[in-house]
Amino acid sequence: MKIDKKLAITIVLWLLVVPIGVYYSYHLFPPKHVSFLVIAAFCILTGIVSYFPINISSNPIYMFQWVTMAGLLSYGLFFELILTQFSIIVVLISLKVKKEEAYRYPFNSIMFFGISILSGLLYYAIGGETGFTTLHDNILPIIIYAIANVFINQLFLVISGPFVGKKRNLFALDFLWEIMIICIVVPLSITLYYLNGVIGYAGFLLIFFPFMGFGYVLRLYNSSERINDYLHKAAEIGHQLTERLEVNEVLDLFVQKVSQTLTVDYTYILDVMGDEMVLLRGVEFGLQKPDIIPPIKRYEGISGQVWANEKPVFYNSREEWENFASGYMPDNAESILCVPIFKEKKVEAVLFLASTKSGQYEKYQLPILDILCSYFVVAISNARHYEQTKMISEHCSLTKLYNYRYFDNLLSNEFELLNKGFRKELSLIMLDIDSFKMINDTYGHQSGNEILSMMAKRIKSLIGNRGTVARYGGEEFVILLTDTNKHAAMRLAELVRLTIANRPFMITNSLDNDMSQVSINITVSIGVATAPFDADDALSLIRHADRALYIGAKRAGKNRVAEYVK
Repeated sequence: MKIDKKLAITIVLWLLVVPIGVYYSYHLFPPKHVSFLVIAAFCILTGIVSYFPINISSNPIYMFQWVTMAGLLSYGLFFELILTQFSIIVVLISLKVKKEEAYRYPFNSIMFFGISILSGLLYYAIGGETGFTTLHDNILPIIIYAIANVFINQLFLVISGPFVGKKRNLFALDFLWEIMIICIVVPLSITLYYLNGVIGYAGFLLIFFPFMGFGYVLRLYNSSERINDYLHKAAEIGHQLTERLEVNEVLDLFVQKVSQTLTVDYTYILDVMGDEMVLLRGVEFGLQKPDIIPPIKRYEGISGQVWANEKPVFYNSREEWENFASGYMPDNAESILCVPIFKEKKVEAVLFLASTKSGQYEKYQLPILDILCSYFVVAISNARHYEQTKMISEHCSLTKLYNYRYFDNLLSNEFELLNKGFRKELSLIMLDIDSFKMINDTYGHQSGNEILSMMAKRIKSLIGNRGTVARYGGEEFVILLTDTNKHAAMRLAELVRLTIANRPFMITNSLDNDMSQVSINITVSIGVATAPFDADDALSLIRHADRALYIGAKRAGKNRVAEYVK
């Protein structure tokens, strides 16, 4: 169901229910005489309590019911009904409901109108009285009324769940939480009721300041608890980051943990590269979005300003940042938190976080995020150092191909998979440059190195993703093909041989004083063996491919492909 359709339906229902219901409520339950000052005091207190909730575990708790209940006890159902409608409007304003959720205004108005009417009728039915009388016989109806108010509220939430897209259970945890809140609401309501009856509107001041003071102290305590919780999580995340050895693993884990810790919908890590920032990792609603943000210059947009000023910023609504934001921005972003990532007192990157909800971030989250970024920088540096060291240890520095050590481990692992049935066949192509010693003697070893480097690039481009190419030693190269039979391996080996033989190599004659460029023709001899038909283990496969190379190809005249024959 589209939002505009929801809005239309709720407006029609509101027109059919609320205005008519208010009219009949006024005539059936007319309010008792009340002065303008008392009405103003009720409205002011209700508005303040509704706009400033008590936050517990990052969840806003709106406790306006203690004021509206006091209104019921003092002046009757109609007064409570109007007061509740006013409270709902203030609550929705404080939540900064978006335009696409505008249906919540008429929807909540209808829901709380029903709650007021049903719980109020129940209160009268069980003998509840209104006006300034003794409460000796009224305590039980008040308690039943308060419990019924919560129960009816939960019932409405369950029934309306499919309409608003949020399924709820009747006796969920929030129902128990609401029941516990009654222990606060009922005494406060009775206290306000008595104070209003004894000293009038001045009594509101006597209860307002203690309540707001209690709320402020609770908010401070809750903030300290959340900070401690964030610090604990940051320490855990730091340990997890330092355990990752791959750069991509560090990036993925960092984005995941930051999104979970701060409730983030959009996460972008922008890496400083010279005089611009480029997107290192972009994630929207848990999905990676590569290349979604073009390069950003210094002072350009929010991220560019954070980079240039080296100071974090946070905004709680689109109105606060939309006038100076530029470049790519998520369409439905509201709250934004953007911080620089330092390394050795220099901005190396910028972390940009955004949420579709307004009022999502608070100032105390900035130092927490700074701690997380510090862990992230260390983890990224360690991962990059590890990857660089691993690459050096696994690759030939001249040809940039995998070296013998890596290939030997790879072949052993592939044989384990073959023996376990995860691989059907393994074909090994071993290649040797013909007359390479004569090339070195004629043009010099530096020219020979050029040929090895160009040969590696040529073989790699021919094989692509079909296999793994490695330098086996000297002028020998090997190609490992998984799940490839000998016939297919022989055809690929022949393609490699023909391509090399028919495409001359342009090299520099390092023995010539002028370092002239010369074009030479080079041929290769190739041997092919396939497991499990030709070998039962990795060493046998290498030995048999080598035998095919030297006996079947080299001794037969070179520049040819030979297969191993038992």
